[in-house]
Amino acid sequence: MAYEPTADSAIPGPAVPDSAVPEEAPVPPALPTDRHTGCPFDPPAALTALTALSDRPVRPLRYADGHVGRLVTGHAAARAVLADPRFSSRYELLHLPMAMEGAPGELPPAPIGDITGLDAPEHTRYRRLLAGRFTVRRMRQLTSRIEEFTADCLDAMEQAGPTADLVEAFARPVPTLVICELLGVPYADRGRFLGLVEVIFDQAADAGARDEAYAGLLRYVGELVLAKRAEPTDDLLSDLAAPAPGPGSGDPAVPGPAASGLSDEELAGIGGLLLAAGLDTTANMLGLGAFALLTHPGQLEALRADPDLAGPAAEELLRYLSVADPLLRSALEDVEVAGELIRAGETVTVSVQAANRDPGRFPEPDRLDIRRRATGHLSFGHGPHQCLGQQLARVEMAVALPALFARFPALRLAVPPEEVPLRERSSIYGVVSLPVAWEEE
Repeated sequence: MAYEPTADSAIPGPAVPDSAVPEEAPVPPALPTDRHTGCPFDPPAALTALTALSDRPVRPLRYADGHVGRLVTGHAAARAVLADPRFSSRYELLHLPMAMEGAPGELPPAPIGDITGLDAPEHTRYRRLLAGRFTVRRMRQLTSRIEEFTADCLDAMEQAGPTADLVEAFARPVPTLVICELLGVPYADRGRFLGLVEVIFDQAADAGARDEAYAGLLRYVGELVLAKRAEPTDDLLSDLAAPAPGPGSGDPAVPGPAASGLSDEELAGIGGLLLAAGLDTTANMLGLGAFALLTHPGQLEALRADPDLAGPAAEELLRYLSVADPLLRSALEDVEVAGELIRAGETVTVSVQAANRDPGRFPEPDRLDIRRRATGHLSFGHGPHQCLGQQLARVEMAVALPALFARFPALRLAVPPEEVPLRERSSIYGVVSLPVAWEEE
């Protein structure tokens, strides 16, 4: 379906006629995910229609394996679920709300180091260790490096121009270099690191190749842990891997325990988690965010004209695009949310994109407005599992996107917007590629 952007307003979302709204919604067969019709930045049309069927922010949902759980679409109800310790994040208790190729019938427990699939007290122990490493000082240091990485990528893009795939030239390499800096990946190893990353996030690669690449990445992080113990540098992994005083301290051949109390296996798992959480989401936010701004020229011109809008623009794009969706929880006991009783054992699917478009929280939610005060969105989650690296992601967007459009003031899509391939087969939404062009001076 072709669409034409306007100068200052978002591409309109799907409309639901009043005559089509019954009093009660049927139990949907699965979470709607198809975005092939309508605006590529809006939630799936079927999800929008579903949430318009009644004013119930919590409703039944049939899962891929036949389980009947709940779907949460309202902003207040979503916050309530995500903040409540009576809802578990343990993978083995969850059911998938949509069919996913290669997904097991029953989800296994979280691998070692993956704190997103744990509850307190295990989750609390990990989170306290990690939260102390995301310091204001380190974020400030990384800001200057993000500016350098962005400039380097834009230099290479300009030199190779006047056309590019913005995903390959900009959206993926910038956050990859930032993750390398955060973890302390040596410059000489970045080719190996980047090669593994490319396979892991290549949707065209088969599942076996991606699994093998991820295993290779964990092996590499394990090697890096030992190297950091022997020769620590100023990075997050060195902080976590620093040896405790005593025999073997500083000797990679005699690995003593880390002062953090984390095992080598835990450290490798945490490194893999930081990669998955901090790279793929940010890369897709940069790619899809650039796409959104290119199709909303009035918003783009406002960003170019006022550098102070960089932060609010990043926040609004996070809300408007909601690339990481949905979030899953399992009720550990009977809990009432928004007047609905959720039974123990039911899986609850929190639709971030629906909650971020809740008109009760964000007026005119389907309109992209970089001047909007979009704080309070749920794109980083909420509660005990709220994203640890959210400030870093905000800085990456606030630095990289304005720099892109400042360097290339005539940047435009090289294909009609409806021909931009969308990344629909992943839990992280985005664009597969974003062909762009500009006029050479």
